[in-house]
Amino acid sequence: MKIGHCAAAAASLFLCLIVAGTAQAQKQGGILKVWHRDSPGNMSILEEGTISIVAPIMGVFNNLVVFDPNVKQNSLQSIVPDLAESWSWSEDGTDLAFKLRDGVKWHDGNPFTAADVKCTFDLVQGKAKEKLRVNAREAWWVNLKEVTTEGDRQATSARARSNLSSSSPMNG
Repeated sequence: MKIGHCAAAAASLFLCLIVAGTAQAQKQGGILKVWHRDSPGNMSILEEGTISIVAPIMGVFNNLVVFDPNVKQNSLQSIVPDLAESWSWSEDGTDLAFKLRDGVKWHDGNPFTAADVKCTFDLVQGKAKEKLRVNAREAWWVNLKEVTTEGDRQATSARARSNLSSSSPMNG
């Protein structure tokens, strides 16, 4: 029983360290310091699939959508906007359109656009000229046919088959 309490305390401490590190990184510039238990080979979240990369890097990058960190258990109902301000499914459930947040910029000041979303999905699918050294999540993209853009603020992912079920909370 003591081992279980120690493990829970260690996990809580680790979570507090990660949260504290990201909470202090709200100003532009500077250095992000995070305690880490490992010495990862690189910091590419696209090429690595372990918690050793995901944990420290999630505080650096944004996603189109994320699970609400204030909800205790992840579910389809707890998905909230991040770089996408909204999203909608086509009636047949094969296309998912993301309307991107306005005013987002890269570290160099260039605007974040739908072309960036397409570029990322082309890269992870192996369709880009550039290639990942390792594609840790290659199987995730098997159902994705393509990503298209409509202007700078909308990216749509087309699937080979529907991802929606009649009971899905995202279906409507």
